[in-house]
This record gives sequence, structure tokens and C-alpha cells, in this order.
Amino acid sequence: MFYTYILRLRNNKYYAGYSSNLRKRVHKHKKGEVKATKDFLPVELEFYAAFKNRELATSFEKYLKSSSGFAFRNKHLL
Repeated sequence: MFYTYILRLRNNKYYAGYSSNLRKRVHKHKKGEVKATKDFLPVELEFYAAFKNRELATSFEKYLKSSSGFAFRNKHLL
């Protein structure tokens, strides 16, 4: 399984990503081992979705990072 997830950061912004091992990836974010989030360590995992293959997970992650995805996230996921 592959997961697309949304983290809430300490600066109250959101970060979207994907991983095949959600627990390990979130743990790395919280320890400051991920370059993209190390300056604003995550406070909490807000949302995740499971997909059967990597392509679906990365496509959804890309969508969440688009302007339409921001609107979808704010209206339906958070």
C-alpha cells in the first residue's frame, strides 16, 4: 500500500506527501529528518488515504499541492 498524507506544521501550514510506510515517514518528519519540514516540525497527522499503487498516491499528492487541491483539502478533508 501507498499513502498520501497531510501534516499540520507548527506554523499552522500544511504539508502533503506520500510514502509506502506511513508510520516511519511521519516519525522522520517529527524528528526533523525531512528537509521539507525540518524548520517547522509537524504537530499532527491530519489526514491520510491508502492507495494500491504508487502512481495513484503520487497523483493525489500532486493534486493536493495544486490550487484546486488546496480548496478540496480545506472543504472536504480538514
